[in-house]
Amino acid sequence: MAKTRSQKETDVQSLVDLINGSKLSVLTDYRGLDVPAINELRSKLREAGISYKVSKNTLVKIALDQSNKEVTDKSILAGPMAIAFGQDEVEAAKIVVAFAKTNEALQIIGAIGEDGSVLSPAEVKALAALPSKHELTAQVVGTIAAPLSGFVRVLNANLTGLVYALNAVAESKQN
Repeated sequence: MAKTRSQKETDVQSLVDLINGSKLSVLTDYRGLDVPAINELRSKLREAGISYKVSKNTLVKIALDQSNKEVTDKSILAGPMAIAFGQDEVEAAKIVVAFAKTNEALQIIGAIGEDGSVLSPAEVKALAALPSKHELTAQVVGTIAAPLSGFVRVLNANLTGLVYALNAVAESKQN
């Protein structure tokens, strides 16, 4: 049964909201995946708070025109596709790329970045290889803390040496 105009307008508005709220939209070709595999992908994405929508390209193009992202190259929107809308810069790419490694039927078409830039499949895979925001934060904190903890150990070693020296002098005077 064909959708009515009002249903399509509702779908477009939903897509506009998802596009505006996402930092990275990963485009995938889901042909060849069976229903259990798609449901598995959806559940993995849902656990991370990522929406995965199948929509007609014409509706996606209209939604992109109405969104706050300026996507100049819409040639990426060809063929049947599903879009993973991620609120994180790399989480959607990580999950989709990891799933595509175990399910060759899922093809990564590309992605649309927060600024409207279009990423190739190779760029999406490279983005997925980057550490997450939490991992990067931990690395920065560790890098900042390393010199400080080394400095504390050096000071502690000097004080420990002084205590041993004073102990030795005290023992020698007692004898």
